[in-house]
Amino acid sequence: MASRPNTVALIVAAGAGSRAGGAQPKQYRLVRGKPMLWHSYAALSEHEAIDQVYIAIGAGQEGQAASAFAGLNEPIFVIGGATRRESVLHGLQAIAANGGAEQVLIHDAARPFLPTHVIDDLLAALILAPGAVPALPVVDSLSRGDDVLSATVARENLWRIQTPQAFAFQDIYAAHQTWTGEEPSDDAQMLMAHAGEVRIVPGSEMLNKFTFSGDFTGYNMPSFRSGNGFDVHRLVPDAELWLCGVQIPHDRGLAGHSDADVAMHALTDAILGAIAQGDIGDHFLPSDPQWRGASSYRFLVHAMKLAREGGFELSNADITIICEQPKIGPFRGQMRARLAEIMSVDVDRISVKATTTEMLGFTGRGEGIAAQATATFEKI
Repeated sequence: MASRPNTVALIVAAGAGSRAGGAQPKQYRLVRGKPMLWHSYAALSEHEAIDQVYIAIGAGQEGQAASAFAGLNEPIFVIGGATRRESVLHGLQAIAANGGAEQVLIHDAARPFLPTHVIDDLLAALILAPGAVPALPVVDSLSRGDDVLSATVARENLWRIQTPQAFAFQDIYAAHQTWTGEEPSDDAQMLMAHAGEVRIVPGSEMLNKFTFSGDFTGYNMPSFRSGNGFDVHRLVPDAELWLCGVQIPHDRGLAGHSDADVAMHALTDAILGAIAQGDIGDHFLPSDPQWRGASSYRFLVHAMKLAREGGFELSNADITIICEQPKIGPFRGQMRARLAEIMSVDVDRISVKATTTEMLGFTGRGEGIAAQATATFEKI
């Protein structure tokens, strides 16, 4: 089986981004809670076909660049030049000095949202040609003119060219090394001038470029995730009854492999669902003897740890306990306080309430207790 080509990515992030306004270069402005540059780097560095990511940054931006990648493996930084073309050349020279590559993707930091399928399509196109670009067809009417329209331009076979642009490394490196013309609009233009064919693959509206201050509008709204959990346990004699981490006086308790805290189990599942980490059984196998009789707070602590490691902050948790007996009202304050303590959050983020099924079903007959929970997180 043939090995895949050695592939690197180069993000161009050396500009000042003055048209976007603000006190700092736009590539370091926050977009959805992260520096803009962070998003495209994460997409490229996490792609299974990309071996290394280089970033061309402006002189004096080393501190900003290093702090932009908290939580990710740091890229290789290269000091860019006075123009985009020079910055790309510096990046290509650094790649060549580090052993080179077979393929390179060159991407603009101002396009933060990079779909995986675009990367896949570009790399597939390099099998057929030494260059490939993502592009969207022009759908609006095009005209020439100053204050008054003077001519309409046919839009057939016109494309909005995006990045990343993919190339056979030696071809685009040679095109940059030998370039003597005016400043090119992009790297594809340079490869074509060097007699290299450039294929078109479908682009994405997600790759729209951030150019002006208004382009940031709406992207810094909080991003929320919600998950739901539901659990049921039987009531049995000679067992303790634990709900939301509080022991409740009752003539029966809940049966289960752990302490069977049905409310905490539902909440744990809600948290794991919100952060897309499966369910409680994926992390704590019911067949594992180490969890026999274990306190369910351990499950809840684990789920919250995963959430925080993933950059999520709890907005609120809402738990509903479904039973005829015991009465939950007298214990609600204790339950909220205990959950807040376990989860290391303010108690006003925790809601606990109870309901009955009007004597219907297994809860109505007193055979068991059910609980459902919703957890909502903000991505930070």
